[in-house]
Amino acid sequence: MNISHTRFVTVPVSDQDRAQAFYVDTLGFEVVSDRAVGPVRWLQVAPKDAQTSFVLATAEMGFTPGNLAATLLESTDLDADCAELAQAGVEVDGPVDYPWGRQAKFADPDGNTWVLAAPVPAGF
Repeated sequence: MNISHTRFVTVPVSDQDRAQAFYVDTLGFEVVSDRAVGPVRWLQVAPKDAQTSFVLATAEMGFTPGNLAATLLESTDLDADCAELAQAGVEVDGPVDYPWGRQAKFADPDGNTWVLAAPVPAGF
């Protein structure tokens, strides 16, 4: 096997403009690609300098909004990020301390669930 990394994750959304506003304006992601591919819009976003991006895909592309479950994003300052999300009107569950580290959950406007986590503690 010669798999080196995940190129992108597909996030099912109902409205690409609304999703783009959430991921770019609220989470601070950048637009990687936004173009027409045949009859559909290919909208790809990612955290700055990330190797993996997220395709915001609609039903026209064969995806049902709200079906993404618990994709984990790592944060270097979990408490600050949770506070910033809450200030932006996002309902945040946590942070909660687990043996494998601190985590919080939130959802995008379509109900796709995300986990925001601090780095894994040393020795785990």
